[in-house]
Amino acid sequence: MAEWDFYSRQVAKRFAAYQEKHWRCSFIDHWEENAVKFPDKEAFADSKTRLSWMEVKTYSDRLALGLLELGLKRDEVIAVQLPFCAEFAIIRGAYGKAGVILLEIATTLRHGELRQMLKTSGAAGIIIPRIFRNFDYFQMVQEIKPDLDRLQYVFVIGDEVPEGAISIQKMLQNPLEEKYPPDYLAGKKFSKHEISTLQHTTGTTGQPKLVPFSLSLLEYVGYLHYRAIGGELGPSDTCAIICPAITGPNILLFYAASMVGARIVLMEQFRPEEALALLEKEKATITAVVPTLLAMMLNVPAWNSYDLSSLRFVICTGASLVYALAREAEEKFGCPIVQHYGSNKAGVVTVMQRPDWPRDTRILTVGKPPPEHELKIVDDAGGKLPRGEIGSIVVRGPGCTYGYYKDKEATLAAWTGDGWYNMGDLGKLDRSGNLSIVGRQKDMIIRGGQNIYPVEVESILLTHPKVLHVALVRMPDAIMGEKACAYVVPRPGQEFTFDEMTSFIAQKKIAPFKIPERLEIVDSMPMSGEQKISKKDLEQDIGKKLEAEGRHIEIQ
Repeated sequence: MAEWDFYSRQVAKRFAAYQEKHWRCSFIDHWEENAVKFPDKEAFADSKTRLSWMEVKTYSDRLALGLLELGLKRDEVIAVQLPFCAEFAIIRGAYGKAGVILLEIATTLRHGELRQMLKTSGAAGIIIPRIFRNFDYFQMVQEIKPDLDRLQYVFVIGDEVPEGAISIQKMLQNPLEEKYPPDYLAGKKFSKHEISTLQHTTGTTGQPKLVPFSLSLLEYVGYLHYRAIGGELGPSDTCAIICPAITGPNILLFYAASMVGARIVLMEQFRPEEALALLEKEKATITAVVPTLLAMMLNVPAWNSYDLSSLRFVICTGASLVYALAREAEEKFGCPIVQHYGSNKAGVVTVMQRPDWPRDTRILTVGKPPPEHELKIVDDAGGKLPRGEIGSIVVRGPGCTYGYYKDKEATLAAWTGDGWYNMGDLGKLDRSGNLSIVGRQKDMIIRGGQNIYPVEVESILLTHPKVLHVALVRMPDAIMGEKACAYVVPRPGQEFTFDEMTSFIAQKKIAPFKIPERLEIVDSMPMSGEQKISKKDLEQDIGKKLEAEGRHIEIQ
């Protein structure tokens, strides 16, 4: 049994108490129930495959049995680096039944990150596509395999399976369930509180770290959001997972939908036009996005040619949502936008607002923490701040994780002894207890002792008709210490000047010191993964530009 071996006793005791009070079962149990209640109902669909709930059960059983027949032992790790596809869904249903830990890895990561995560986890195998987005994943694994003594098995999905790899398709077609009694896997699967899944951080400050989850924690994520929206999710819903990342909005939508037997449509690769076409074709009732992808979809020229009338609401999470962007989205989608706040390190922080909440509450805040959770805003010394004041967001509760996998030092640095986790974000609570996100602590710009919160300025610039994407970053200055530099991607066919920027912001009557003092026009933004703009890369870029101009100063 893989335990949270580096927890303090106090945290472990608190965690166990939360589990016994709130967590009933795992999402795998719900899948088994769905196979009985809705055997012929479509469960998952991607661009090539459609599976019923009974087929999902059958294939996940076969894959679990296949892993055991290969000799995989309890608590060994199998990594999966796949786009969202039917095979990925089956794998998520299979690993827990076999008692094998699943390490989920984003498709954007390459040799260095992959090698480090496979080595840290001691992975015995990895499941990959042969080729995806013109990249050869099998070749990458072959190149790093000599450094990985414990990596024995390389599984490949699809019809093109190179020599030396194991075909997932053949495993799914092998009726191993005929060899074993019906209850065979019951004695193999994880209990609801054992570590079953590992996810990685984005690695923006170094190599990615691994975050452990139990089956019941993943279940609880879905339960919290299902409960938060008043049970407005059922078997007749179609949930479209269009974000490319393995975490973020996809986590809550995937597990909440699984609880009630809702249909889940998977998009392997995000393209805005294709995402809109998918929503129309599959008559999606709910989808989940991050603000960057939402903006890309809203800028599709032929927007009006898509029928999105089936949508009941859209979930947005992963980054701060600009009011103007949300308002435009609601008008074009014809349904409410609801928000959620959390991370794979902290788990659930706030739950989605109800679709019938007032627009200002839904857009200007990210909702409230669940009743069982604790959230407070603290100053630099850790003192609790009153409502309305800006400070650091710290959280703990039953939907939160409590450490990094096999990394005691990093865990103790990120979590306090009694379980509080600092989100790294700045925020404030309103009178009703709703949380507003002001920005990232590390992104805050201190100009001559005055604080500039980039989200505030970015929100203004995104309302300019010529601006598609914007990021405000720190720029070193000999006198002020730091100043603000705006990176802007203009809308297609548009030119955007420094004077246009400064005059537009000034019209909004904000403090003059917040107005950016430099503008950089770029064709695209560097991304952290596929969802968030990498401000670290932009700060390095402006540093190099200043150095080339003979004005480089290190930010302390």
